[in-house]
Amino acid sequence: MKKLVLICCLVLSYHITYAQNRITGKIVDQNNLPLVAATIYVPDLNKGTISDASGKYELLNLPDGKIKILFSFIGCITQIETIELNGQAIKLDIMLKLSLVEVDEIVVTGGYNSTQHENAVKIEVLKLDPEQIKITPNFAEVLTRVPGVDMISKGSGVSKPVIRGLSMNDILILNNGVRFENYQYSDHHPLGIDEFGIENVEIIKGPASLLYGSDAIGGVINFIKEKPAAIGTIAGNYDMQLFSNSLGITNNFGIKGASKKFFGGIRVGQKSNADYLQGGGQYLPNSRFNEYSVKTNAGFTDKIGTFKLYYDFNNQKLGLVEPEAIAGISNRRRKTQIFYEELNTHLLSSQNKLYLGKLKLDLNSAWQNTELIHFGDLNTYEIQMRLATLSYEAKLYLPSDQNSEYILGFQGFNQNNSNLNDRQTKLLPDAAISNYSVFGLLQHSYFRKLKLQTGLRYDRKSISTLSIGNPTDSITYRTALDKYYGSFSGSLGATYNLTDELLFRANIAAGYRTPNLAELTSKGPHELRFEFGDPNLVPENSYETDLSFHYHKTNITFDLAGFYNRINHYIFISPTGGETETGIPIFRYKQANSKLYGGEADFHIHPESVKWLHFETTFSSVIGKQENGDFLPFIPAHKLQFELRAEKEKFLFLHKAYLSLHSLIAFNQNQPAPDETSTPGYTLLDIGTGGYIRIKNQMISVSIQVNNLLDKKYIDHLSTLKEVNAFNPGRNISFNLRVPFSLAN
Repeated sequence: MKKLVLICCLVLSYHITYAQNRITGKIVDQNNLPLVAATIYVPDLNKGTISDASGKYELLNLPDGKIKILFSFIGCITQIETIELNGQAIKLDIMLKLSLVEVDEIVVTGGYNSTQHENAVKIEVLKLDPEQIKITPNFAEVLTRVPGVDMISKGSGVSKPVIRGLSMNDILILNNGVRFENYQYSDHHPLGIDEFGIENVEIIKGPASLLYGSDAIGGVINFIKEKPAAIGTIAGNYDMQLFSNSLGITNNFGIKGASKKFFGGIRVGQKSNADYLQGGGQYLPNSRFNEYSVKTNAGFTDKIGTFKLYYDFNNQKLGLVEPEAIAGISNRRRKTQIFYEELNTHLLSSQNKLYLGKLKLDLNSAWQNTELIHFGDLNTYEIQMRLATLSYEAKLYLPSDQNSEYILGFQGFNQNNSNLNDRQTKLLPDAAISNYSVFGLLQHSYFRKLKLQTGLRYDRKSISTLSIGNPTDSITYRTALDKYYGSFSGSLGATYNLTDELLFRANIAAGYRTPNLAELTSKGPHELRFEFGDPNLVPENSYETDLSFHYHKTNITFDLAGFYNRINHYIFISPTGGETETGIPIFRYKQANSKLYGGEADFHIHPESVKWLHFETTFSSVIGKQENGDFLPFIPAHKLQFELRAEKEKFLFLHKAYLSLHSLIAFNQNQPAPDETSTPGYTLLDIGTGGYIRIKNQMISVSIQVNNLLDKKYIDHLSTLKEVNAFNPGRNISFNLRVPFSLAN
């Protein structure tokens, strides 16, 4: 009986304490009018709510300790409040100021949940709002609206992002904070992540090895998943996209729900595209691709923390534009049959946050499995490999005050590459790779204007491979390898708010990247070339300095950034000038001390007298050179972009109607690498219109866009289709339909 009473008392005291951590308040605008359906979101807990008809809100089931709360409303400046909870009820009223341009977003990729202005490293945020982004079959193309970001493409289905001239293994791709591994070393392999279920993309331009280790030497792209539904609601949407250029169709459906403690959702999608039309109207054989995806998640939040589980599956079948395919395909179709690659990727991740008084602990792990198959002639397997990766991390947030943050962490991953079914070509050997690291981060603010960030990291990596072939056959034999690498990385940066509108930022970072499996061991045909690795390659070491400033008012923003990146032992692949006995060009991986330098500018204005008009222009420039004066490969041309956008709350039958005009000017790229050729510049023009249509109580989003309006015949300098004298896609008319829905208790 005593035990029963004791248990009841403990349960009762738990619920009493639980109820004490409660935040309520009201959200109003500058005229003290309530804001209805404003978003209140706690990033650490992955939970949120919306304000009611009188602007009031309530947050329950909150843990003790320091949390950050994000308050946002369309057309207002986002506000972030830091609250220290210790078993009490807090009333927090918020007034959101009007802003015609978005000036400060909360970001998570920099190691802390903080605003862009608080980070010494500039983190760009790209919102994947279908009304704002370019609708295209090629998701990587959407990222190129960010100045300093480009893409290497082999048609619409196969694209790789480029940040300030660095790509492939020199930049790290994160799927919701999880290191994404899908044979990203090659420009012939796709990004592997689609745009649906992704709310924001955060982009670090510059070395981020301190936070993420090797492969982040050139930057990080983090695809942030959509927020859970507001507490007590079920929400979702159906998207359909149609593309004239590739006869493409995309369907995607997602639904999610949340109670006070539980949340979850599921999303399924399909893409199908035929061979695209080049500028001028001729179709490009085998540029077709098809894709299927499933994304699910479930989570639980309580006073002790938040526990989240995600599972993503992606299947891609991507035609490869090669001379054999061009010669062997006589009809424009969408089904892949010859000379294509198929990737099947499974990603299961667990992301957990524990509140332990003044301490906070992140415990995250993920298992990923990617199978890569290259097909030649009909039903002929050329390459079949599987890459399995187990990654894990622990981050301890030490006790801190309003002006400081202290983090200690451990990260690691174990990876196995396996050749399956003894296929004709074994491009990479069977291998085991391990990486372990420890790091510490410190952030502190002084007199509310100056914020310093610094940190140090040490990594230990090993690569072990099995031999391939017979030692008596020098052409095919590859000896076993056992490689060990160790390296320090670190950074020191600061932000200084001279005024509320003017911010200066500076950062010095030392990063590194170890040679990857392909660079060390490749020996075999891969697409249009025969690739040789070099087992004697040494790690790259990067030393970059970044300087930038940011100015904003309610209707204007201006950003200017410059960088200088010195990379010792930079690794890249280059032709030798020789050929195999069958006439395939031979390429080898090699190293050279190199430098990359340049910058970006962004100007965005809503004229005070014409508030419905929006104008933005960006410029980006990067130059990459070897120490001997030769230029580096895959360096994009200088680019200038303009966007003019008109918005109206109601126009005819459209609500929140808009009309946009976008222009891209790519300059001549007359500084090619020794194995490249110069590329003439070009100008592209896009136009789009859309808005919401009300059908009874349902709002439906519709838009029509025309990309490459003038059907320009051009080749981008980073297009690998230049190898087969193929042009980039011509005019494309796209139609986008989104049907959102929501149910509430």
